Amino acid sequence: MQITRSADHDSRPGNPEYFTGTVTLEAVPTPDAPARLNAARVTFEPGARTFWHTHPLGQTLVVLSGTCLAQTDGGAVMRLVPGDTVVFAPGEKHWHGAGPDAPMTHLAMQEAQDGSAADWLEEVPDAQYSSA
Repeated sequence: MQITRSADHDSRPGNPEYFTGTVTLEAVPTPDAPARLNAARVTFEPGARTFWHTHPLGQTLVVLSGTCLAQTDGGAVMRLVPGDTVVFAPGEKHWHGAGPDAPMTHLAMQEAQDGSAADWLEEVPDAQYSSA
């Protein structure tokens, strides 16, 4: 058994090559290899969001607080509230982030394939985000 106390969790700002706005990532400790899981508690300030991206083995998000906006390529923007879960299929192009009025935190879980858990694409334009 391995216990990591909340005071010992590492947090870092989101990379501006992958996120628009202010985002904080807090790594959630996961098992060592051969496990492939990686997880993070991610907090988005109002209006902050990911760039478009995919995951080779899919991704699961559990909304912990606030309102999450999520969209798949060609789909409608969906609103999720605390307790809601969204599962993105392997290779499904999508983005997610906070609504415009309040911060949002979700737990993001994905597995790595060949050392990569995500493939990052283009930024979600403000006009597209605002249409949500």
